[in-house]
Amino acid sequence: MLGYCLTLGTADAWSDFSTVAMARLSEVERAALAFSTLNSLDAEQAELTASAAISSAGAPLPTFLGGMDEARAWAEWANRAELKAYALAAFEAMTAADQARFFRHVKEVEIAA
Repeated sequence: MLGYCLTLGTADAWSDFSTVAMARLSEVERAALAFSTLNSLDAEQAELTASAAISSAGAPLPTFLGGMDEARAWAEWANRAELKAYALAAFEAMTAADQARFFRHVKEVEIAA
C-alpha cells in the first residue's frame, strides 16, 4: 500500500492508505508510524503536519463587534489542546473580579446541565 501511495502521489491515494492502515494496523502501530514519520521531518514541517492532521485552528483571530461570535466560531475549529491552552491563558489574564464572575457562570452552567 505504501508503494501504491508513493507511486501515485495523490491525495486520494494517501487517504486510501489511512483507511487501510486503520483496518490493518493496531493503534500502537499507527502511532509508531506517525511518530517515526514526524521525527523524519524538520521541526517546523513536523508541527505543521501534526497540526493539519489534528485539525488545529491556530490562534484566534482579532475580534470585531464584541467577539463572542468569533470566539465561538474559533472554538468549533480548535482542538482540545488549543481549547485548554487559550481558556487557561484567558482566565489567568482576567482580573480577580472577572475570574470570580467567570467561575460563578461556569458553576451555574454546570448546575443547569
